Amino acid sequence: MPAAATIDHNTLARLVEANAVRGTHIVARPGGWGVIVKYGAAESSLAATRSKETRVFKRLETLVGYLKEVGISRFDVDAADFDATSAKTYSRPDASATLKQAHAALAHDRWFRDHVGQAIKEADDPSTQWVSNEVAMAEGAKRRAAWRARGESVVKGKGSPV
Repeated sequence: MPAAATIDHNTLARLVEANAVRGTHIVARPGGWGVIVKYGAAESSLAATRSKETRVFKRLETLVGYLKEVGISRFDVDAADFDATSAKTYSRPDASATLKQAHAALAHDRWFRDHVGQAIKEADDPSTQWVSNEVAMAEGAKRRAAWRARGESVVKGKGSPV
């Protein structure tokens, strides 16, 4: 139907409040279902909010829920032009990856907060033994030297890596 024969959601809601709706028809359209509303001597299709073209609901259940919210619980259905193969379903292959990333980020956040919390507990514990930076650096240098020596002996075939 042309744009002139459409009504928007607000107009439909006002017509329902005024008990001016004489009939409501759900009609199969390419890609879903449309609504035709009879009021007074007029008959109009429900328009989409932004485009003002006839609104198409992809699922009949969604349309029925919408009509019930507006206050219309009785209607007839014309499924003569219904074609189940033309109804496209949308899949979001990226949704799975996005959800996995969100779960991984949440798990990392929990892990990080647990470790920071444990570190703060240990830092606040009066029995914690502190090591100076100089001692820590010297100990690290000793460990690196030992690893280097072990790596060199493995390369020369004198030992095992473990």
